[in-house]
Amino acid sequence: MLNVSLLELLDRFYALIWPLLRIGAFLTFSSLFSLRAINLRIRVLLGLVLTVFVSMQIDIPRIDPVTVQGLEVLFQQIFIGFAMGMVMQIATAAVVVAGQAVSASMGLSMANMIDPTLGNVPVIAGLFTTLSTLVFMSTGGHLIVFGILLESFHQFPIGASFWSQALLGKMISWSSFMFLAGLLISLPVVITLLFVNIGLGFVSRSAPSLNIFSVGFPAMVISGFAILWLATPSIIERINWTWVRTFDQLRSLMLN
Repeated sequence: MLNVSLLELLDRFYALIWPLLRIGAFLTFSSLFSLRAINLRIRVLLGLVLTVFVSMQIDIPRIDPVTVQGLEVLFQQIFIGFAMGMVMQIATAAVVVAGQAVSASMGLSMANMIDPTLGNVPVIAGLFTTLSTLVFMSTGGHLIVFGILLESFHQFPIGASFWSQALLGKMISWSSFMFLAGLLISLPVVITLLFVNIGLGFVSRSAPSLNIFSVGFPAMVISGFAILWLATPSIIERINWTWVRTFDQLRSLMLN
């Protein structure tokens, strides 16, 4: 009786380990769910809850993890979670690139803060990252992402091959979105500050005795914060568009 119970327990463990690998890799490599602000215990508990839920929705084959086939399936599950996490990492990197561009235009490149995921980033990039997280949660992005994660188990069942040349092309082409989205998010503030800088250039030419550094730097900072406050609704809409494109890319990745 004890041997039967142990065998049943071992079968259930093998049934849970495969979806746990994919879900755990996704939670580890994704940009928002891997924040240090989220306790490790919370991430482990979230991964276990999602694993139990997914295991009740799909058919899990019996594969011995200590065989060659088991090792191949193990790396496949980790790679699928890694690929989905990297798609979200690029979206977050786009927001950071936008913040760096705005900080450079305002003259705040040296004013850095410690970000738990990206290290030293300008303060405006930290502000944009916070806005991005709020937009993601307020639009139900976590539910959409978990739905796509569940769909991935139907599109790419455990044991099915995931790697292909088309997937590699999608990942490489998607990396360029980081610069496109970063440019679009920062464009209103950067363009306006460019005209402010041109105006300061005319002032310095008309009044050569004026110390441009003592006047220009405070003017750029004050103008930058005023423009940033006025452009916040537009920035939020562009961040929302960035996440919508990210969700579309995740679905496209799963339909490869």
